[in-house]
This record gives sequence, structure tokens and C-alpha cells, in this order.
Amino acid sequence: MNLTDYNEIQALLRRNGFHFSKSMGQNFLIAPWVPERIAESAELDGDTAVLEIGPGVGCLTEQLSRRAGKVLAVELDQSLKGVLRETLSGCENVEILFGDILKQDIPALVREHFGSRRAVVCANLPYNVTSPLLTALLRAGCFETITVMVQREVARRTCAAPNTADYGAFSLLVRWYAEPELLFDVPPHCFHPQPKVTSSVIRLMRRKDKPFAVSDEDYLFKIIRAAFNQRRKTLPNALSSGLGRERGEIERALTSCALDPKIRGEALDLAAFVKIAEELTGKCEKTNTDL
Repeated sequence: MNLTDYNEIQALLRRNGFHFSKSMGQNFLIAPWVPERIAESAELDGDTAVLEIGPGVGCLTEQLSRRAGKVLAVELDQSLKGVLRETLSGCENVEILFGDILKQDIPALVREHFGSRRAVVCANLPYNVTSPLLTALLRAGCFETITVMVQREVARRTCAAPNTADYGAFSLLVRWYAEPELLFDVPPHCFHPQPKVTSSVIRLMRRKDKPFAVSDEDYLFKIIRAAFNQRRKTLPNALSSGLGRERGEIERALTSCALDPKIRGEALDLAAFVKIAEELTGKCEKTNTDL
């Protein structure tokens, strides 16, 4: 069965009484080059185990199965049971788990199902929960790479550099855990139903170590969120409001870090935010500025 052929997919879905759910953001691929290229980009081999989230009808799952030692596909929609039973019947190294990945203990899931294999993620992520999913996968700390298709807007935010419109708190969160790379775009006509936006495939390479030593990681990201919650304000105004600290105290901290008090958060890289966090906690240390 060709799992990217529109007519075959329609017949498959009718046989199994499946109906698309807008709330789950379901758009199935109908361009064969897309799942092939996504799977190739994940750089899989027989010693690799893949976590896939939202397999849909299984077109990417099938490609992953051909390249990896093990595939664990987690699907939220119980109505796809019959579809996946039919489409993946010949893929002996694929296991389907029905449930919400955001409610799973991801590291425990990897230990239980992957054994000693190299663990990676490769998926066409549901667009309605992309940011929480990426955050959970990064914080799980058990995947060497995360290769996923997301909305192009999210891809740009994920890979954005300072002083760009797409740069924000999420860009910095990703860079704390991984090195992001934008691979290629996927136009709307490659899906059924067609989404209203272009998609992009990105790859996140996990850092072996955190890029900087920081006294309080939670406080660092509290500062980052405060800086971008009011991104058009200067940093002293944004941080004073977001952290509940005196504006003058923020200005003195920035001056101690050799930063202009009139600067905005969008101009700062991760190293600069680490310096500010350490200064504001009274533990400013010399840090490496290379990411």
C-alpha cells in the first residue's frame, strides 16, 4: 500500500471509519519524498531506536522502520488503531503506544522500550502542541537528536539568532539544550487536508553538557521570559516589571556585566543572559561566551 497516495489513503480511512479531527491538528502527508527525506535526515541505523509522535496513517513510521532497529510510535487518537494495524502489519520492529506523550514519563519510556540502543526522535509533530512537545523532549535529556516537522513559524523561532524578529525566549530555551538546524521546507500541497501554513523540518542536536555554569537555572529562564514578555521595553523596565526588582538594581547589574542599560532582551545571546542572572543572584562569575 502506498501510504502517501491520496486515493489509497481515502479508501483506507473509509474502511476504518476514520474522520479527521481539527482539534488534533491532523494533516496526512501525500508527497512520498517528504517522509523519505525526513527519515534520511534522522541518520538512523540498526543500533538506533526512534520515538515517533503522531504517526497518523504510518507513512513516516514505515520509512523509519526500514532504517532503524526499533520504532516506538505514540499516537493520541484511538480511532487510528484499525488504520495503523492495517498499514504497519509488516513492520515487525514497530510498536504502537496509544496515549498522550505529554502525560508520559519520557525517560522511563525510553528505558523500558529502547534498552541500550541510541535514542532519537523523528516525527511530524502535531502543530497544536509543538512547543510543549519540543520542551518536554529537550528536557527529557535522553535523545541524541530530535528531527521533526513543525510549522515554519515555529522552526524560525527555534533556530532564530539575536536581533531578529523571530528570536525569543523559546529560541534561548532550545539553545540551552541543543544546537538547532533548519533543514528544509514542506509546502501545504504535500498534505491532506492542506494546512494554511508552510511546514519546515528541523534537527536539534543535544548538547553533551550545558553551555554555561549557572547558579540557578530556573531563575535564568525567569529572567529570559521577563525580557521577552515585554520585548519592546528596555531590559531594566522589562526585568523590573517581570522580576519585581528595582529598576536601578537592574541597571547596576547590566553595567557590571558591561551592557548598555538601554539594551533590549532581543539583542542578547545566551551568554549575556547567564551573566545577568549570575549578577542578579550575587554570584557573577566569568563565563565562556562561545555557544
